[in-house]
Amino acid sequence: LDSHRSPAEAPPPSRSPRPPSPPPRSARERPACVSMATLEARITALEDDVSTMQADYNESLDTIWMLLAAMLVFFMHSGFSMLEAGCVRHKNTQNILAKNLIVVTVGFLCWYILGFPLAFGA
Repeated sequence: LDSHRSPAEAPPPSRSPRPPSPPPRSARERPACVSMATLEARITALEDDVSTMQADYNESLDTIWMLLAAMLVFFMHSGFSMLEAGCVRHKNTQNILAKNLIVVTVGFLCWYILGFPLAFGA
């Protein structure tokens, strides 16, 4: 039983063998020299890619901001509806909620017809 061994009788820790060193590179395996024109073409292509990615990133941020703002306005209207419904008598609650629904609908249609073309161009 190994659990009853004393520390003096413990087997020596096993040593892992050293990994073999890589073989030396021959002349055929060395990287080939690249001309300056090729490097400049690659740099130009990479700069174009970076500018395209930057434009896509900026457009994504604009879209996220518009969605966040729209969501905040939507919840603002629903909160205001609840506030108004709580401030009137029970018999007028349905009228207040219908009025707020009409306000949201008219606001959306005005944005769709007038606001969006003014903000983003037709």
